[in-house]
Amino acid sequence: MALLTGAYAYAAEMHAGQTRHSGEPYITHPVAVAAILTEQRLDDATIVTALLHDTIEDTKGTYAEIERRFGHDVAELVDGVTKLTNLELSKRETKQAENFRKLFMAMSKDMRVILVKLADRLHNMRTIRHMVPEKQAKKARETMDIFAPLAGRMGMQSMREELEDLAFGVLNPDARKSIMRRFLTLQKESGDVIPKITDDIEHELEKAGVEADVFGRAKKPFSIWRKMQEKELAFSRLSDIYGFRVITRSEEDCYRVLGAIHQRWRAVPGRFKDYISQPKSNGYRSIHTTVSGRDGKRVEVQIRTKQMHEVAESGVAAHWSYRDGVRAENPFAVDPAKWLAMMTERFELAEDHDEFLEHVKLEMYSDQVFCFTPKGDVVKLPKGATPIDFAYAIHTRIGHSCVGAKVDGLRVPLWTRLKNGQSVEVMTAEGQTPQATWVDIAVTGRAKAAIRRSLREEDRSRYIKLGAELARVAFEHVDKKATDRALDTAARVLNLTDGDEVLARIGSAELSARAVVEAVYPELIDRSGGVEIDARRAVIGLPAGEAEHRAQCCQPVPGERIVGITYAGRGPMVHAIDCPALAEFDEEPDRWIDLAWSEGRHAPVHNVTLDVTLSNARGVLGRICTLIGEQNANISDLHFIDRKPDFFRLLVDVEVRDAEHLHAVLTAVEADSDVATSKRFRNIDRRP
Repeated sequence: MALLTGAYAYAAEMHAGQTRHSGEPYITHPVAVAAILTEQRLDDATIVTALLHDTIEDTKGTYAEIERRFGHDVAELVDGVTKLTNLELSKRETKQAENFRKLFMAMSKDMRVILVKLADRLHNMRTIRHMVPEKQAKKARETMDIFAPLAGRMGMQSMREELEDLAFGVLNPDARKSIMRRFLTLQKESGDVIPKITDDIEHELEKAGVEADVFGRAKKPFSIWRKMQEKELAFSRLSDIYGFRVITRSEEDCYRVLGAIHQRWRAVPGRFKDYISQPKSNGYRSIHTTVSGRDGKRVEVQIRTKQMHEVAESGVAAHWSYRDGVRAENPFAVDPAKWLAMMTERFELAEDHDEFLEHVKLEMYSDQVFCFTPKGDVVKLPKGATPIDFAYAIHTRIGHSCVGAKVDGLRVPLWTRLKNGQSVEVMTAEGQTPQATWVDIAVTGRAKAAIRRSLREEDRSRYIKLGAELARVAFEHVDKKATDRALDTAARVLNLTDGDEVLARIGSAELSARAVVEAVYPELIDRSGGVEIDARRAVIGLPAGEAEHRAQCCQPVPGERIVGITYAGRGPMVHAIDCPALAEFDEEPDRWIDLAWSEGRHAPVHNVTLDVTLSNARGVLGRICTLIGEQNANISDLHFIDRKPDFFRLLVDVEVRDAEHLHAVLTAVEADSDVATSKRFRNIDRRP
């Protein structure tokens, strides 16, 4: 207690005379940060650090003084928080990656540094309205992109939800207000259903003879908004906006509660997860199920013990939890050192800043799925992972030699998204090597890094050849030549070994030819953007003398990754890398060729079909056609496929320059109030 009192007195003395943007004395901020961490029942050193966290940065306080008064550990923690505060985590590319390295280095020394920083950010977001709008937006974006996902990855779910919702209120205030208005309207129409459903659950548990506490709540506005965006549903069609937690006395009771709930209400298929038998890496344990409850409303229920609940709320921070001055041993709390080692074990595989950043973001943002090998071993993967990720998670050699996969005994394409509980068998063959298309299919940083490394080693000459052609075209756009000397100069500027390395990276799409030109002739790059590419030279990498044919099933446009499929007697057919039609060529790798779009400004000649549903009202169709024309896109055909008294649906063929131009057209159309839906139309039956 004396340590805390002394820290408060020192902080008050150092911050004397300082005020926050709100006009309050500055000392209110470190006190509030300390209060947040006190709610987490963290140890004294962390609370003291919270009180002192701004003294080195914003006052005349020094490291030596803090070390003398409060000890070496506290001084190190305060110094670590100060260094984190000075990192520009929201900056792009290389700078951001470098700072992420520093962030994880600080965490590796003592994770309590990031706990203080998260509490600091939470209080700043709670009081953000006193900042100027530009700074509010910057802080909110950084919170949404960095700190909220990090809190979630550490298992601090309540903090993540509040950070996301506070940032949402700054970045999209109209959307948040709209969600709140709709929710209040729903409550007026149907009443407050939370106590009713809580009573229903408690009644079922009483019948089953299970002692447990039941808590209900409406989900946060941002959580509701994200679900609306992901599922493309209107608020009125979003059913599971209520969440309930059942806190039991024992693990056995968790499963008894589950049985009682499923016996009373119908379970929603595909919405059951058992994180008790398969815990998350941050120690999270709970049973999740969704049922059709009162009046058919979907209700999400989480079932866990009290100790599991403490970890669910505090995550990795539960390791430092104290109660009544005594360390509270929680068997489910994860050792922070082991958690951090697991988080960072893949990072050192990264060969450059971009790969490192990719690894970090995958670890921070991804939920997990649990799959099984044929022998029953569990493999943890991020949500959205594919059999290729599974193969590389077992061993790099297995990944390299993968030729196919079976999921639950059935052969599936390699781009299949794996789900919880599936059994995966990887089929291998001698002589098989990674394909270029695997980079886009893989999700995990480990798989992507291994594939890229193999491609660089085995296909270096092919990439150099393709890169030379891309570089030649890019340099010609500024009336220059891609000479050996020019490429070597670019290599020095870009910190690469030599000109061949530059060409190899261009050919493997790790470096754009435009960036190479800019490295050598920065004063000419702006003028190069105005030169329109000849439509006959839109694609690079075609066999000599052959012309490309765009596949109508996927209608690829410049700006999208593409591959070619060769046919006897005619030029290659160009497909987008994610085209479903490519599945039939999975066993014919010899027919695949790497292609790329020429860099620069393309002519608006690439036909794309839009699927639009409009109000059947006078003048609407004409207005939409005008909107498309205003985006400098030409309509080449219209085809009505469904007519109703109130709406009609049509396919619109539009000629665009590239993916960015297509996005501008779709955005303009979607903005019209009489447009119900607007999306790109792709049809595998339109294959050549």
